[in-house]
Amino acid sequence: MKKKTALSICLIIATLTLGAQTHLTLEGCRDLALQGNKQAQIDKENLAAAQDLRKAALARYFPKVSANGAYVWSQNNLYLISDEARLPFGTMNPDGSFSFNENIIQTYFPDLDKRLSDWFAQEYKKLYEDSELDFEHVFVGEVGVTQPIFTGGRITQLYKIAKAGEEIAGIQQSEHNEELIVKTDEAYWRVVSVSAKYQLADRFCHMLQKVKDDLEAAVAEGTSTQSELLQISVKLNEAEISRMKAENGLRLSKMALCQLCGLPLDTDILLDDSHLEDVVLDIPTTDTEAIISRRHEVQMLAQASKMAQAGVRLTASQLMPTIVANANYITTNPNLYNGYQNTFGGSFHAGVAVNIPIAHADDILAVKAAKHKARTIALQEENAREMLALQICQTTQQLEEANRKLAAAGSAIKHAEENLKLAEAGFEEGMITSTELLGAQTAWLKAYSEKIDAAIDVRLYEVYLLKNTGTLAYNSTTH
Repeated sequence: MKKKTALSICLIIATLTLGAQTHLTLEGCRDLALQGNKQAQIDKENLAAAQDLRKAALARYFPKVSANGAYVWSQNNLYLISDEARLPFGTMNPDGSFSFNENIIQTYFPDLDKRLSDWFAQEYKKLYEDSELDFEHVFVGEVGVTQPIFTGGRITQLYKIAKAGEEIAGIQQSEHNEELIVKTDEAYWRVVSVSAKYQLADRFCHMLQKVKDDLEAAVAEGTSTQSELLQISVKLNEAEISRMKAENGLRLSKMALCQLCGLPLDTDILLDDSHLEDVVLDIPTTDTEAIISRRHEVQMLAQASKMAQAGVRLTASQLMPTIVANANYITTNPNLYNGYQNTFGGSFHAGVAVNIPIAHADDILAVKAAKHKARTIALQEENAREMLALQICQTTQQLEEANRKLAAAGSAIKHAEENLKLAEAGFEEGMITSTELLGAQTAWLKAYSEKIDAAIDVRLYEVYLLKNTGTLAYNSTTH
């Protein structure tokens, strides 16, 4: 079907390029309208966004993995031994560094053995050096995993809400497509109607022109009066004005259809109206409740009700405990896990966090508000079902009436055509006046005009009923 639609559009574009008349069917107009409509493209994007949101909600069930890193520069280092503790064994330099004096040990302990004094000096010096921690450059890295264990049903309800949102986006897409189809059908049949009435007006003008020509000859021969000729001339002028109006209306109707189909407004289009003469439509007798359940309005309200119920549970989940497990690996430089080293070192950590709500009055009130909202949507759905049942009944009756009018119009045409033949024959033989012939022609014009209107009404009420019963068929997979 996609290839067929694409081929049809390509043929139309090629025809436009060549400047020839473009032949369009009802299905072709529908395809063009659905392909080029901006709202259809918007609906596609909305549906794709809703699908991604549903997937995002589903992803909440799975662990989250994250990595973090940090770098810190410090002007001063850290010292475990204060300056006052160091000074007896050395001097503080102007730049803030400390110089250790090994000979000062002998000053404080003159009787101490030289080797022991040297060893003590070296160890004390090492102690001082180790008491200075190099924190000028600090690096920290962490990789962690967080897995929700119990959230009071929060994740499940979020997924249900996202799923219902996806369903609503799909329903809205179908609804907008159906509305576009109805508009396209209305524009299509308007063109067919005006075109048929233009042809009818043109044929009526030719009829009157023939009568006028005959009367002019009769007036010249003296067998007819100037008054009869004047009467026909006035009627012909009126008919020509009506034909001109029909021609202008046809041009505007074609422009409106081209605009819906995304074609240049001046495109010369020819519509397939051969099936207008043979209108046969069976009124479906499907169960009303099943029909209402297929309606987009009810489907969207049903999904909105699901979202509201999930919203109640989601709000109530705020009053439930939350349990989350996490595990991470942390590495630092300097490394503090083995003394103090200017190298990278790290370790694994794992734990479980539990949050238990105790006094949350705002959440309790929020749950009550969510319940009221859910009840409101349920009442809206009940009201919508009642209104849709009334709408379906009304449309069915309108279609039945249109079918009866079409049948009556068909009978009226037969009588009008027979009467016109007799009137034309009588006028040719001079048995009736031009006024009587004009009456027969006017009755013929009225009968055909009423049949066109009745046939168009049947076609329009057909698409209205199909839409109202949720059975309007179109190739949604290609759009």
